[in-house]
Amino acid sequence: MSMQTAAQPLIELRQVTKVYHGITGEVHALRGVDLKVLPGEFVAVTGRSGSGKSTLVNLITGIDRLTSGEIWVEGAGVHQMNELRVASWRGRSVGIVFQGFNLMPTLTVLQNITLPMEFAGLGSARQRRERAMQLLEQMEIPEHAFKRPSAISGGQQQRVAIARALANDPPLIMADEPTGSLDSATAEMVFGLFIKLVEQGKTVVFVTHDEELAGRAGRVVHIRDGVVL
Repeated sequence: MSMQTAAQPLIELRQVTKVYHGITGEVHALRGVDLKVLPGEFVAVTGRSGSGKSTLVNLITGIDRLTSGEIWVEGAGVHQMNELRVASWRGRSVGIVFQGFNLMPTLTVLQNITLPMEFAGLGSARQRRERAMQLLEQMEIPEHAFKRPSAISGGQQQRVAIARALANDPPLIMADEPTGSLDSATAEMVFGLFIKLVEQGKTVVFVTHDEELAGRAGRVVHIRDGVVL
């Protein structure tokens, strides 16, 4: 019995299809994708631009809705949730890191990290600040806590974005081209942070077009024209 529980996938996609209706007609972004990711795995998803990589992230995180199929994360049916339910589920269960950092420009670095905790109603204001400072220390940038994102470098902003993704201690981190806008030395450092997260027991799905980086993940999933190869 315990063997069976150990192998329960954290993410399971069953025949997932996504069709966008554009001016030029239907675009099939994903075509019948089956995929399982186990707890504690470090999975890199690669493919050319337009292959369906970002669509995959957006469907798993509930940012976008599928056309048909099923998506299960930690036993929760993401495809069955309404907008409100999916937002509250995402806040607790998934940390998302984007290529463009997506930090709030008017908030300090510290406030950016406490925000997800506030949305999820976790802890007191003081506990949230303490947790945010701990995460900044883990990312080795506590000295930037009271600066605005525009006052720090791209690599530092991406570290803040990772800290924010970890704020509510989700089991799953989804990263969509997180090193795409960074120089190679900074990309290397950010990739190292994801390796550390996996060592700490997180499950990481890392979307990248960088084959060399992808090759260093635990497993590589290739997508071409909406199909997992």
